[in-house]
Amino acid sequence: MNVSAHEVGFESLDNLSGVDSLCVFVSEDERPLRGVAGYLDWRLCGQLSRVILASFFTGEPGDCLLLPSEGRVAMPRVFVMGLGPGKRLSDAALHSAMEEAARTLSKAKVEAVALEVPGAGKLDDATRAAAVAESFIPKFKGKSISLLSEKSISRLIPGLPKDGK
Repeated sequence: MNVSAHEVGFESLDNLSGVDSLCVFVSEDERPLRGVAGYLDWRLCGQLSRVILASFFTGEPGDCLLLPSEGRVAMPRVFVMGLGPGKRLSDAALHSAMEEAARTLSKAKVEAVALEVPGAGKLDDATRAAAVAESFIPKFKGKSISLLSEKSISRLIPGLPKDGK
């Protein structure tokens, strides 16, 4: 499996080639949206926020939403996964969300995903890296993962070059 790391921002959303899907995480109680979800919502002209305001997607654990990007980001499909209450995000909840994302993306036959590493500011880097390494990578059936996170996370994932590339 090919795993690479990329900084969170518009550049990654615009320039990741060969990636067929984007996976972001949204908690029930974090508004406005932050991180990759915030950048995505901006590019989608608030479409994600409108879906949340309509209570079609709430961010509860197990909640999943599939959106077309309509060419506004490099990835044609966007998967939005619920994290539960962000203020109480735990190690166990993050592992569970990562496993659910891996199962969902695998069922959808995603081959190459740009994956947000959620939990910034709520969980330490080692916990977040462990969730990716233990609960997402082994369960994802695709061929390529482009992690969207801070460089400090990529340095902690076994097998990933220390410069994140």
